[in-house]
Amino acid sequence: MAITYTWNISTTERTLADGGVTVAHWRCTGVEGDNSASSYGTAGFTPDASADGFVAYDSLTEANVLAWVWGQSETWKADVEASIASKIDALANPTSEAGVPW
Repeated sequence: MAITYTWNISTTERTLADGGVTVAHWRCTGVEGDNSASSYGTAGFTPDASADGFVAYDSLTEANVLAWVWGQSETWKADVEASIASKIDALANPTSEAGVPW
């Protein structure tokens, strides 16, 4: 069974003067069968309202912001998903446990 990943942006921070997003708070959750794991973080940006491609705050979509988050580096998205996959594998194949024998 393959892991299903769901990415979302929980909130953004912006400058009021130009509406440029300076920080995006993201979460990625992976689910495989009964096991799930997630990762949460932030990505920082330095918006330039005069630049080509600047998107006004009121025109942003979650897809826009996720593209910026994923663009942090060439392997960034894959690295986050690999980390989540490792957590799910540890849940599915535990190597230790807590408890008492009675």
